[in-house]
Amino acid sequence: MPEPIEIHVETAYLPERSTPGRFLFAYRVTIRNCGLQVVQLLERHWIITDASGRVTEVRGEGVIGQRPILRPGECFDYASSASVIEPPASMRGSYAFRSESGEVFEAPIASFALRLPEQPGALN
Repeated sequence: MPEPIEIHVETAYLPERSTPGRFLFAYRVTIRNCGLQVVQLLERHWIITDASGRVTEVRGEGVIGQRPILRPGECFDYASSASVIEPPASMRGSYAFRSESGEVFEAPIASFALRLPEQPGALN
């Protein structure tokens, strides 16, 4: 059975680094190992959908050049960014982990919004 992984994401619009047609958003991710085994994050998969329905997928090894190992109860935090052509946008995905018993499993990342401050409401 996969180990329980808790994932929390916070976002912020970066107006000073944005231009028309390229809106940049920072996001901070906290990953907590709520299980009983040591796990290692292997891969990431993001799906970004902007207001026009344009979909971008991002796949890669680890996060920010790391493949963190989390013992039971430990957290790993990191910050990154994503750009979209037309906000508001939504972002969702998953992380692939391997447990110390060798099982590879996916931990889903719930959809979250990337929106300008003047764009109220959630987009899921």
